[in-house]
Amino acid sequence: MSTLPLIAHHSPDAIVAWRDSRPISARQFLSDVDQVAGLLPAGRSVLNLCRDQYHFAVALAACIVSDRVSLLPSTHTPEMVRQMRHIALDVFCIADQDAGGVDLPVFHYPDRMPTSAADRMIPNIDCEQVIAQVFTSGSTGVPEPHLKRWGSLVRSVRAEAQQLGVTAGYATLGTVPAQHMYGLESTLLMPLQSGGSLHATRPFYPADICAALAALPRPRLLVTTPYHLRTLLAESGAVPAADLLLSATAPLARDLAVEAETRFAAPLFEIYGCTETGQIASRRTTRGAAWQTFADVHLRCEGETVWAEGGPVTRPTPLSDIIELVDADPTRFLLHGRHAEVVNIAGKRTSLGYLNYHLNAITGVLDGAFLQPPEGDDHATGGIRRLIALVVAPELTPTALMQALRERIDPVFLPRPLLFVDALPRNAAGKLPDHATQALLARLQSPTTTDLQT
Repeated sequence: MSTLPLIAHHSPDAIVAWRDSRPISARQFLSDVDQVAGLLPAGRSVLNLCRDQYHFAVALAACIVSDRVSLLPSTHTPEMVRQMRHIALDVFCIADQDAGGVDLPVFHYPDRMPTSAADRMIPNIDCEQVIAQVFTSGSTGVPEPHLKRWGSLVRSVRAEAQQLGVTAGYATLGTVPAQHMYGLESTLLMPLQSGGSLHATRPFYPADICAALAALPRPRLLVTTPYHLRTLLAESGAVPAADLLLSATAPLARDLAVEAETRFAAPLFEIYGCTETGQIASRRTTRGAAWQTFADVHLRCEGETVWAEGGPVTRPTPLSDIIELVDADPTRFLLHGRHAEVVNIAGKRTSLGYLNYHLNAITGVLDGAFLQPPEGDDHATGGIRRLIALVVAPELTPTALMQALRERIDPVFLPRPLLFVDALPRNAAGKLPDHATQALLARLQSPTTTDLQT
């Protein structure tokens, strides 16, 4: 198949998005895309900073139909913006709010769009067209771009929808930004390619998430992260029913999955993928630890490296994770963390992901993360290198928390020090950027800091 449609809605009146409980039709969406595409300035590379999910979708689609490439870095810090200028000299940004501090030419998303009464043909896009560049952190600190072609992205999100049972009519609410690969695929492209609809806002506070979800028609899907989900359940009483829950960006504790399924009265699935491959597998956390790859995707082991190939993965791609095939089945696997997160202390091995899983599964822990000691600071005790842990647990004492950890992990991996904090510096996708955690750690370990630690 050489082309695939921009959206999969079969009627001009089909609903593409919701704003303030009001539907936005496919007819209006296509009109808005044409309007924005005709207004874009010169320049083929675009940094999409729209905060409104619908505006982001229109801007992305306008870039696609005008053969522009959307740059999707993980952050929008001044340094990252400078890096984008080095990668693409012609880059400009699209913003629907004040873009102050962004040292780029700015195209402001139109405040108002004319109401459309005319039907438009759905554009067909060349499967080989590069529609985005996403980035991983290079070993030198320079972002490494990965090209995303229309065909592989569409096949990926269609496979995701098929595996999860997402069909036309599903309304999707996301707590993750569309600029993140998980958000791009699950909160934006999957609704557009399954005939569903997306919510224009990306609520953050638990009360706002519940209100937005309750306002959507059913069936409805909540796309979130373990951090957002834990906070939502801890700070909310009754939550609205959902029909499907989706989580990614970090391992999800089974106890949290059970609570979420019970309170939302909906199944919860985790999504597995990476920047290089996109989303390629899922699991229902309450039903077992094994992951199931999407249709036509399979894994191949070569030594300690596992390769993904088939389906939307157009060429064999090495994975950065420690993966174990289940019964030699190339479509089912267990995930043991990332190679870069392997910890080896006194001849014993584990991973930071495994330790974080058990830390966050302790009753009373609202958030927490294990860290490797900074370079040149080994935190050795009796010649044994020690890990560090940051934890948000206002109702636990250090003694109680350490005892709970002793019951879950080998004593050699117990953290020294264990630092209690008010919050971890997570980004909008629920991840912990290394520079932010190291800066927090430096403040906590300064001689003037009085934060509780053991």
